[in-house]
Amino acid sequence: MCDVVALGELLIDFTPQQPGLTGSPLFQQNPGGAPANVLAALAALGRQTAFIGKVGSDDFGHYLESVLKAQRIDTSGLVFSKDVNTTLAFVTLSDNGERSFTFYRRPGADMMFQVHEINYSLIDRANIFHFGSVSLTHEPVRSATHEAVSYAKKKGLLISYDPNVRMNLWDNAEEAKEQIVRCLPYADILKVSEEELTFLTGTDVLEDGTQQLYSLYGTPCILVTLGEQGCFYRTGEITGHVRGFRVKAVDTNGAGDAFLGGILFQVLQMSKPMNEWSRADTESMITFGNAMGAIVASKQGALPAMPGLSEVQRMLGNM
Repeated sequence: MCDVVALGELLIDFTPQQPGLTGSPLFQQNPGGAPANVLAALAALGRQTAFIGKVGSDDFGHYLESVLKAQRIDTSGLVFSKDVNTTLAFVTLSDNGERSFTFYRRPGADMMFQVHEINYSLIDRANIFHFGSVSLTHEPVRSATHEAVSYAKKKGLLISYDPNVRMNLWDNAEEAKEQIVRCLPYADILKVSEEELTFLTGTDVLEDGTQQLYSLYGTPCILVTLGEQGCFYRTGEITGHVRGFRVKAVDTNGAGDAFLGGILFQVLQMSKPMNEWSRADTESMITFGNAMGAIVASKQGALPAMPGLSEVQRMLGNM
């Protein structure tokens, strides 16, 4: 069995380091891609995971394969392109650790993943299917994403969805919203940032925005990440806020993915249907996810920074 299978982008994040001799920034090569980060978080906690996606048949692509294997992530769903190179992203960090991205993806190998390349056997063996919106920006990976998530839903998997809006990857905001909204009916667990909630609903009032999504799509669990302020949640008509952990942010890249990985880990640990979650259940899961996110934000890099269970427990013990 596989606990969680994810489909989407796997790429190289070049993250800034101290300036070199000329004063220009130096960049360090790190493995990245939100779906892969979520799997790495789960794998670090001891869960069985598998990745579905595409990289270039180049040094970067083979490096990424080796990283996933080192993290004990099943790579039998990873496809190599002989025609298109691995996607690259250069990360810029602000003084408080917040990041922005410049992508080299015109096209990138992740965009070229096709329906016939889906490893359905990985989905057949999984409990949770996770995906994001970067794989919705272009064809053919858009069609492959819809096919895979539809197949997973029919198979009865729990569906985790992180829209993870990167506006510079889309032709325009209207297309982005249309494509992201199209996948909302699949989601059992939806994670969005404050900005993404406003983008999707037109309101920055958390109660109103999440109510709108719940009313339109019936999403059982909606999580709105608030950075160091924690997380606002809605499970049906129940809403609440769980405070975050105060840390010195070094690099927030991957913190949201670590948070979601922590949530999915707790969902698997609970082994209880979502309609039986109590408020205490939900808030306990979110507290664990907040600790995961805080730890990753205090480190450099994303995928390599995912903490093991003992590190998370130490953070929780310091509440």
